[in-house]
Amino acid sequence: MIRKSEVIEFFDRLAPSWDADMVRDEEVIRCILDNAGVSEGKTVLDVACGTGVLIPDYLARGASVTAIDIAPNMAAIAREKFAPLGVEVLCGDVETEDFGKRFDCIVVYNAFPHFPDPERLIHRLASLLKPGGTLTVAHGMSREKLEEHHSGSAHAVSHHLMPAERLAEIFGEVLRVTAVVDSETMYQVAGTASPSPSDTASSASE
Repeated sequence: MIRKSEVIEFFDRLAPSWDADMVRDEEVIRCILDNAGVSEGKTVLDVACGTGVLIPDYLARGASVTAIDIAPNMAAIAREKFAPLGVEVLCGDVETEDFGKRFDCIVVYNAFPHFPDPERLIHRLASLLKPGGTLTVAHGMSREKLEEHHSGSAHAVSHHLMPAERLAEIFGEVLRVTAVVDSETMYQVAGTASPSPSDTASSASE
């Protein structure tokens, strides 16, 4: 069983070298953010943001960003880098944090296996979406490569990443599934919340 205290300790220890060790595939990230619905004027909640790996990408698309990480050292680095750009960076547990608002887009990038209860997390995040908003869980590598990556020191703070089809079933309990990718280069499941009645009526009248 994953203990949140151990997750915090693990990522706090890695925080100082996190940016230097980061590997990005720009094409994969573009695809992930397209499927996540991140675009001009959208509000984004970056869950388990780490040092803010994707925050420049959100900002480049014209989105406003709230970021949260449970590890204080990760959140502190992200805050130092991005608070001057208007990004709200919180240190806390997304499962219990009172944000006081909902979001157009919620993204969990390269972090999903570190949450103790995946189904509880998806239901919680879905409740934080605006009507018509999109939740996405994604990794910038294949499941096989991720399993290999987590087989070392991260083993004690990681679940096995379930097949995307299984995660899509969990999404389907609360959202309309819009993307399911489980390839050699990336992993992603995205789903959209039901629109508000006024949105539905407006669409019907057009």
